Amino acid sequence: MNLRLRYRQWLGERIRVARRYANEVAAVAPHDYYARQFFYFGRGAGLMAPQGVIYNERYLSIGDETLVGPNVCLTAGINGDQEMLHAPVVSIGKKCVIGRGSHIIGHWSITLGDEIQTGPYVYITDQNHTYLDPDVPVGWQTPEESAVSIGSGSWLGTNVVILPGTHLGRNTTVAAGAVVRGTFPDHVVLGGVPARIIRHFTLESGWQSGSPE
Repeated sequence: MNLRLRYRQWLGERIRVARRYANEVAAVAPHDYYARQFFYFGRGAGLMAPQGVIYNERYLSIGDETLVGPNVCLTAGINGDQEMLHAPVVSIGKKCVIGRGSHIIGHWSITLGDEIQTGPYVYITDQNHTYLDPDVPVGWQTPEESAVSIGSGSWLGTNVVILPGTHLGRNTTVAAGAVVRGTFPDHVVLGGVPARIIRHFTLESGWQSGSPE
């Protein structure tokens, strides 16, 4: 083994050790000063490092024992100085797990219940662009906002997109890659683009294919 390769291996290991240590130190726990900037930062909660874009913390609520994975973006409004009409704008319940790289982008109201888990790269927003004037660039048209709620005990698979106005019942499973808009009852499995009910549960019949209606 030549000297250059040995040095590269030695340096690489030192960098990996330093990065692991930096991530441990940069993780946010309830006792950290930064946690005080949030509307609520629960007991036993944590933000893993490296964090994604996080701003307007005073409008963000993170429940007790909730773990937010690395590179997760949590925002309220369009910048960190915007005054919102109420607080919190984004509320995450107790004992949730938010998968790495996910985005929760709030402008009006996003509420996640307790014990919700998501896979990586889930996108949840309560605001979307309109397309009322075909002669105006879409990005310049006035957006619309509609509250979002995710029922307790739900699971959102990798790359799920939750659009404005979505309300999911308790213990809902959303298959990976689904794009969800609308109101759905408790105990269903959603999948597809756009998402639809592919399975539902009743006490009388157990699990059945399709929608309960």
